Amino acid sequence: MARPEVPLSAKRGSPLAEFPLALHLRRGETGALHQQLTAQLRAGVLNGTLPAGLRLPGSRLLAHSLGVTRGVVAEAYAALVADGTLEAEVGSGTRVPAGAARRERASAGAPAWFTEPPAAPFEFADRTSGSDGIHFKTGVATTATLDAKVWRQAWAHAARQDVSGDYADPQGEPELRAALAAFVGRSRGLPVSPEGVMVTAGTLQALNLIVKAILPPGSRVLMENPGYRAGRQVLLDAGLSVHPLPLDEDGPVITPDTPPARLVYVTPSHQFPLGVRMSLPRRLKLLEWAEKNDALIIEDDYDGEFRYGAAPLPPLASLDTSGRVLYLGTLSKVLTPAVRTGFLTAPPALMPALVRARTLMDSGHPLPLQHALTYLMTHSEVDRHIRRSRRWHAQVREALTQELAPLEPSAKLGGIEAGLHVCLHLAPDFDATRIALTLARRNVHVSTVAEYSVPEYSAPEYSVPDDSGTGATPNALLLGYGGLTVNEAVEGAREIRRVLNAML
Repeated sequence: MARPEVPLSAKRGSPLAEFPLALHLRRGETGALHQQLTAQLRAGVLNGTLPAGLRLPGSRLLAHSLGVTRGVVAEAYAALVADGTLEAEVGSGTRVPAGAARRERASAGAPAWFTEPPAAPFEFADRTSGSDGIHFKTGVATTATLDAKVWRQAWAHAARQDVSGDYADPQGEPELRAALAAFVGRSRGLPVSPEGVMVTAGTLQALNLIVKAILPPGSRVLMENPGYRAGRQVLLDAGLSVHPLPLDEDGPVITPDTPPARLVYVTPSHQFPLGVRMSLPRRLKLLEWAEKNDALIIEDDYDGEFRYGAAPLPPLASLDTSGRVLYLGTLSKVLTPAVRTGFLTAPPALMPALVRARTLMDSGHPLPLQHALTYLMTHSEVDRHIRRSRRWHAQVREALTQELAPLEPSAKLGGIEAGLHVCLHLAPDFDATRIALTLARRNVHVSTVAEYSVPEYSAPEYSVPDDSGTGATPNALLLGYGGLTVNEAVEGAREIRRVLNAML
């Protein structure tokens, strides 16, 4: 019969009854008896239960009290003396040294010079919300049209590849870069070689790389207003001087008064958040301005795969003849944001600096992920998935626009020709913020365009002119539908109609 696991504690009436630390050893538990004793004594010293200067019982006395052999205690004492938890002197016994106890934490641990960063942009705060209801969230796309069988085949292919003992190519594996170059060539008409492509972990990493590798500290950057908040925060966190670029129905407005800058950040295919498309004359004018001011242009083509009847205009990068444009693409809408993969194209003179920055940042993209994505792209699954997704999102968009159409002229949709979000422009009698709050109480979650505007530049000259001609900051709701089904879009749109009709 196995012996019961009886705890070994100081015996009643033992001289150790006044010892400040209760010791309990158990036979048969993980860890030998001397290891248990070592751990308990160390914890007592570190938390101050055994104060500095305290003389510990002799090994014979402690062993007798605990009912263990003297060797158990001697081994524990020796280990604690060896690591400095205890000190021993011949003739003086074993004591707790001064300064052994940990000090109480005075705070959460941040150093005194630490400054709390600004709150995360709404794009990220929204993603962590677990609230129920219908979320008209931007930046997401459905995975319902993804072929699960082919997805599993891609990962099985990745698992069959040899396991590398080295880091990946920081620019991206040549096979994936070649597939991405072919993809933007056929889908965007953008001729680029694999050497001109870098695999990234998405738009924000691409922006961080450009900032670190290329821009001098304190550079002035022009950015659309309203615009992509998380991107703006990256620029501000890098210590750059960010200035708003006004918009009209043709996109960013470039005038003789536009200040010189090192960089301009634009979303020409489907401006975020207003959804306007930069006209061809405006694209050419922006390129001319960049060459005149020796500036670079970031062209963020975040959802250019989704167009509904509108013929595509050539990317700025394809019109660029002087090496001014860095083109950013993403697989977040093409596949899913969960793959955390995007890409950039850059002029040859800039690529070495970007590769260096990527090496210092994280040494490159995970190889198994690159192998899986290469399989999906080279087996045409990405192209098939895009076609299926276009049909899916077109149906959602059609349902949404039909449900909201009766609101005209009090509310009118804009930016519906492309992308995965629309703007619902409201008549002056409506308050977009109040409507958003009312909808949230009904479990329908929307954003307002004002949330994407730079507060200090909300004057009329930095906004799209409204129907009244005053140029006021757009009084509009932002409705992302990439993550919705047709039924969800209809239900959410009907709730929007009910709220607006009740306020008329």
